[in-house]
Amino acid sequence: MDDSQDLVAEIEALGGKLAEAKASIEKRFIGQPRVVDLVLSAILCGGHGLLIGLPGLGKTRLVDTLSTVLGLDGARVQFTPDLMPADILGSEVLETGADGSRAFKFIEGPVFCQLLMADEINRASPRTQSALLQAMQEKSVTIAGQPHALPVPFHVLATQNPIEQEGTYPLPEAQLDRFLVQIDVPYPSRETERDILIATTGVSEEESTNVFSPEELIAAQALIRRMPVGETVMETILDLVRACRPDDESAPETVRDNVGWGPGPRAAQSLMLTVRARALLDGRLAPSAEDVAAMAAPVLSHRMALTFASRARGLHLADIIEEVAARITQVEAAA
Repeated sequence: MDDSQDLVAEIEALGGKLAEAKASIEKRFIGQPRVVDLVLSAILCGGHGLLIGLPGLGKTRLVDTLSTVLGLDGARVQFTPDLMPADILGSEVLETGADGSRAFKFIEGPVFCQLLMADEINRASPRTQSALLQAMQEKSVTIAGQPHALPVPFHVLATQNPIEQEGTYPLPEAQLDRFLVQIDVPYPSRETERDILIATTGVSEEESTNVFSPEELIAAQALIRRMPVGETVMETILDLVRACRPDDESAPETVRDNVGWGPGPRAAQSLMLTVRARALLDGRLAPSAEDVAAMAAPVLSHRMALTFASRARGLHLADIIEEVAARITQVEAAA
């Protein structure tokens, strides 16, 4: 009983601290609470986020603000076709000492930070994209056969322009699967855009304040994994992920007819973590089936693909996921 009471107290304390962090972020990144929640969810779960949105929607501003609020050492890399792996990871250089001796010295690249913004990641060549893959998955890089651990915590927030495809290299499925969530950054509403104009075109702007330290963030990430998940929610996650696989017997007709390939076990793991983060950000002690439905598209959309014929007909993956999630949660609620 004491352990349960301690866990509840810790979760409630973290929820209050997260509310403070969200308020600080939204001083500079105005009117997009869902985007803020999804990015914070990715970081709370120890994962990476892929931000999809047109230029000028504040993605760089958001990542910069997160560095300040979460107390993380941030770096930004603008990905271009001529970017080489060494430009991100670092390289060894031959150094001559005062006594004339020579030795190789490792010069760290920008990946040696705690929050890396990979701007327009799909503009880099596949070779450079794959160099980032090890860093994202293993939290270390190998240079000249020697492993180098990255700082802790380590997170990548990558951006991608969904419209302009000329001169880009689509991310391979293996790398897409490394992103915990895909976050669509939409145009702001008229009222939000008005608030942005007032807040950012005057003599001074609101500044965000630091709320977390890296150590506190690591503790929060550990606490997320201790949050209880009910059997019903777990079954909803399994039902949803399996129903999105076109070759599974539980898949509805809309999935079998339109989806080329579906999500793997990592998608279920990601849902299991992100529903906890969503509940915590909403001030609740445990996730519900509603959290599963809300996190379905961000977690699954980059882990599935429509068939060519379905894309030609103008179908959207998000609509199919939403339809399947609504059906699964309704069935679970009725049961």
